[in-house]
Amino acid sequence: MFILMVVIFILGYTAIALEHPIKVDKAASALLTGTILWGLYALHSTGILGLDLSPAWQAVKDMSHDVVTFIYPAIDHARFDRLWEGSSELSNHISHFVVQDLEHHLVEIASILFFLLGAMTIVETVDQHQGFKIITDRIKTTSKVKLLWILSFLTFFMSATLDNLTTTIVMVALLRKLIDDKKTRWFFASMVVLAANAGGAWSPIGDVTTIMLWIGGQVTTANIIMYVFLPSMATMIVPLLIVTFTVKGNVQRPMLDNGETSVFTTAFERKLLLIMGISALLFVPVFKTVTHLPPYMGMLFGLGVIWVTTEILHRNKPLEDKRKLTVISILKKVDIPTIFFFLGILTAVAALQSMGHLDVLARYLDENLHDIFAINIIIGLLSAIVDNVPLVAGAMGMYPLADAGAVGYLSDFVVDGQFWQFLAYCAGTGGSILIIGSAAGVAAMGLEKIDFIWYMKKISILALIGYIAGAAVYYFQMQILA
Repeated sequence: MFILMVVIFILGYTAIALEHPIKVDKAASALLTGTILWGLYALHSTGILGLDLSPAWQAVKDMSHDVVTFIYPAIDHARFDRLWEGSSELSNHISHFVVQDLEHHLVEIASILFFLLGAMTIVETVDQHQGFKIITDRIKTTSKVKLLWILSFLTFFMSATLDNLTTTIVMVALLRKLIDDKKTRWFFASMVVLAANAGGAWSPIGDVTTIMLWIGGQVTTANIIMYVFLPSMATMIVPLLIVTFTVKGNVQRPMLDNGETSVFTTAFERKLLLIMGISALLFVPVFKTVTHLPPYMGMLFGLGVIWVTTEILHRNKPLEDKRKLTVISILKKVDIPTIFFFLGILTAVAALQSMGHLDVLARYLDENLHDIFAINIIIGLLSAIVDNVPLVAGAMGMYPLADAGAVGYLSDFVVDGQFWQFLAYCAGTGGSILIIGSAAGVAAMGLEKIDFIWYMKKISILALIGYIAGAAVYYFQMQILA
């Protein structure tokens, strides 16, 4: 059953990749994959957890042993295991554990979904008020090459300030105003994903995995910026240099339809909503730093402020205009299938994490590789297939922080050690190799309906070349500084 779970995940992943040929929406495949994995886990939980491969289950057993040891100091692990496994209530314990574990993951998944929903609504509200027109009107060039460089650098630094997911949502909204042709917009959106993931890797608030390492104390703000900035820049620039010699021509701007004319909004309203939207997004990391609450709370706060503002702003307008500009009507335009796709794929990965598949992988790397560069490069490549958050969480668990005075191999695991810095780079940028490998990629895929196979043919090699180039820059940079 343990191996069957991997097979089901691969089949579900394949269905997502072949969305267009099989004509089944990827959200449906993702939801089925996640629910089937958890359903089989619940039905066969005793056998699966009996393998002692689940880190969460082992933690529960260790905690229970500590409690029993406190009451009966003479008891040892072997006797405890016999008592534990012989308990008639063990199956009830396991069923309860599976439910609790699912709920634990649901909290993390829901925080991402609420964050995504809030960000998408804010961006749609700004877009409906034509706030982005202020930006797009200032981008005069229609040259594909020039536009690629402008948007990539804009994305790169925005991602470091906001985060790669939010930045991608904003940039996709901009692309819809700049590029009419669907395939051309797919290409630009894909390059935005590369730039967003690269920009998020060197900032402590730019990517979920970097945030994890920053909060965990593995990296500090100044050093992660200093040592990962150049590799991240190389990851973006190398693919850009390649496409500079292959992409020709100009983009065609889309024609505004009747719903996008400036009849419904004034210049003041456009500027106000653009400023409020950007401020709400920028306020999220500030809110998190001050309150220590999850980022989605800051996003929902910003959405609430914008919602109240638009209600007051349009309260005296004709009903027809008001309907098009209030958040209530804008919510109907939010891409709900993308939310369900996120839910399904994150649930599926959570199942593999709970059952111990990712921990087995981490242990295998720990036992067979003792080169920090090889380990992290593999983690980065795996993050193109499996969500990078559990991979980084597994690495943080497998490789605890070493003391400041550590020498030799352990010196790479101190605070701001090479392992942690390179992990931030690899986990942050490796997901670009496949569109499903990062939150930014999944968002772009959902919003623009980008075909998985198309991305593999057109972008994956570029992303892989950029990933290897950035890794090489980090390696030689550390050799020079050594």
